[in-house]
Amino acid sequence: MRKRETLAQISQRVGTYDRFFQSFGYECPLPHHLKRTINSGFPRYNLMVDAHFMAEMCAGILVAVTDYDRVEGDLLLDIALEGETAAGMGGRQFTTKEGEIVLRDEKDVICVLCQGADEKTRVRDDTSNVLFYSYAVPGIDASYLKEGLTVAAETMAEFGGGSPRGLEVFVTRVR
Repeated sequence: MRKRETLAQISQRVGTYDRFFQSFGYECPLPHHLKRTINSGFPRYNLMVDAHFMAEMCAGILVAVTDYDRVEGDLLLDIALEGETAAGMGGRQFTTKEGEIVLRDEKDVICVLCQGADEKTRVRDDTSNVLFYSYAVPGIDASYLKEGLTVAAETMAEFGGGSPRGLEVFVTRVR
């Protein structure tokens, strides 16, 4: 973890995400990721997933990674209606609650914030064009998103030989 960050600060942000997830009736994965990282170090899967975990734990934010070449058209950050469905990773079926935050491409919901990412855009061994993204929840400053996404981009560039095409943080207020 970066010197300027303390475990207490990262734990506070993880707790903020956890409370947000609980408000929708879901378990947040971040507390488990943090405990596992503290006890065993970073997990090792593949570079894309590893960079995702590093970004989460170094900044204390929730990060997702997707195969950008499998995204169909433009992306839209949206608020779900009650009962929308998405095909989650590993064959899970997601059904949204009204007001849940979702990320859509022009065809499907590709991520439900409190439930997870979809199967269609999950990274695979042949993935060559990735998109890392993150959601802030109330109480999480946009600067932490930029910090975490920078960790992911720099890790991919250094160890994967790629080059980041951009890093943008969009701030919006939902009323």
